[in-house]
Amino acid sequence: MSWEIVFVLILLIFALVSFALEKIPVDVTALVVFAALLLIGSLSGSEALPTTTQLASVFANEAPLAIAAMFIISLALERCGAIDALAGSLEKLTKLPYWAFLGVLALGVGSISAFINNTPVVVVFMPVVISLARKMNVPASRLLIPLSYFSIFGGICTLTGTSTNLLMSGILQSDGLKPLGMFELASIGLPLFALGTLYLMVLGPKILPVRETLTAILTDEERKEYITEAFVRANSPLIGQSFVESALKKTRGIRLLEVIRDGVALKGDVPRQALAEGDRLVLSCSPSAIASARETEGIDFVGDRGLNLETISAHEGAIVEGVIGPMSTIVGKTIREINFRQRYRMIILAVHRRGRNVREQLETLPLDFGDTLLMMGTDQAIENLRRSEDIILLDRPALPAQDMRSHMPLVIGVLVMLIAAITANLMPVAAAAIVAVAVLFLSRTIKPKEAYASIEWRILFLIYGMLGLGMALQTSGAAGMISEFIVHLGDFLPESTRAIALLALIFLVTSVLTEILSNNATVVLMAPIALGIAHSLGVDPRPFAIAACVASSASFATPIGYQTNTYVYGVGGYRFSDFFKVGAPLNLLYMIAGIIIIPRVWPF
Repeated sequence: MSWEIVFVLILLIFALVSFALEKIPVDVTALVVFAALLLIGSLSGSEALPTTTQLASVFANEAPLAIAAMFIISLALERCGAIDALAGSLEKLTKLPYWAFLGVLALGVGSISAFINNTPVVVVFMPVVISLARKMNVPASRLLIPLSYFSIFGGICTLTGTSTNLLMSGILQSDGLKPLGMFELASIGLPLFALGTLYLMVLGPKILPVRETLTAILTDEERKEYITEAFVRANSPLIGQSFVESALKKTRGIRLLEVIRDGVALKGDVPRQALAEGDRLVLSCSPSAIASARETEGIDFVGDRGLNLETISAHEGAIVEGVIGPMSTIVGKTIREINFRQRYRMIILAVHRRGRNVREQLETLPLDFGDTLLMMGTDQAIENLRRSEDIILLDRPALPAQDMRSHMPLVIGVLVMLIAAITANLMPVAAAAIVAVAVLFLSRTIKPKEAYASIEWRILFLIYGMLGLGMALQTSGAAGMISEFIVHLGDFLPESTRAIALLALIFLVTSVLTEILSNNATVVLMAPIALGIAHSLGVDPRPFAIAACVASSASFATPIGYQTNTYVYGVGGYRFSDFFKVGAPLNLLYMIAGIIIIPRVWPF
């Protein structure tokens, strides 16, 4: 074993461990791996490691460019109200039995997810599904896991349905093989779609959990909080003190929303700023705390003073849940850093992350994609937050983008032409997607600034880093060594069953890895190994590529393997074990069906 193989395997192990532990962001891990390959390759001059020029060639891979363009097209479809229209039509079907409603939901979500990025589909459908769950008297947790799974089912069916399909197509093309066709995967995707939907319709009522949302952690006292205002009097003992030092802070059930001085709300760490005469305090009080607050020396409540001001005294504070959106600008920042109270005029009561409700030290907690926030504020503050893309409120479906509805025929027409161009092989996927984006820009359907913000750049950096590692696995001979080792594991099997057994092994390993890593990282790492096994066996590599492609998308057993699972995890109040209980049998079902169907459609 050469030192180059050892070096690449060390990088591979580092990447796998880092992805699993999540101490470092996945995109940073991928960039570190890519940088290490560039550095060692340049310094050593080894021919067994990819050169700087070869590594730079990964940026010529059209798949990431196509993925970026599909993010933009997905945003346009969301903004024009097309997804809203389909989601809204479900309201007419709430009288259906639960199992029948699941079937309709599967068709609606799956059909859209087959052609665009499934994250915005789940984002738009989620408040709708929660609202419909109340009307149907069904726990939202019985619908949110199926919502995520249905989007995955649909994404497997077409080339543009998920980024993993586009990546595998690009890898096949760079390996000198025929890229995936637009509907080639439908031969395996549609049967699996039907099987997965039937599984949830029949067993869903028995295995889907009944979970409470984040609001359930509140006591009856906490559910009835009121927003009120108070003024700091002249000669008040509070002057010069911060809120955290004052008697108000010591009164149980009182929170400071903001301090208004000379008509302007203070910025920064407001609870720790010294109070001054005339400061107007906006407070959140539980019913029992209001009386105690009124007894605090040195402050006057607005209602008590009879001031002719626009007040929100005795106004019940509304409590809402929201989830950090995919286009959020506050990911990675703490509540204190973004000055949440000042920015949104809301306070955070609790955060739900990965099956855990966090209520302590919220100010120093960095927010992450998929975090569910329990917030309280005035009706006006909530309506203002509803227009933000940072946090998606779950109390009711978002208002449709009325000003964009006139663009809906154009957006749908662009998507249809894109699909037709790819299907007819008129141009490569990336080229067709770029033309589609250009049309959307020229028609002013979407602004370039919004479009670029919709691209999940960390996914693209992850992909480029992993493509570099995949190239190193091949160039160094590490992929060939791993492939040969796996092939030798099947030496005891009859030659007639060896290929099908190794196909099952590839499906199983890929399925396990995608539950721990991201689906994009998994497909890039497994593709060279899958193709290497096929070459070692002397068979057509396509069935192995299809198996790795499907298995990397079929992530059901954990909430961290696929973005949409992570998204519904906190919102539904799920536990980690809920996904394993529902998803592990589905993973097994997909593997068995895949092993049966793949060799029949793509013979060895």
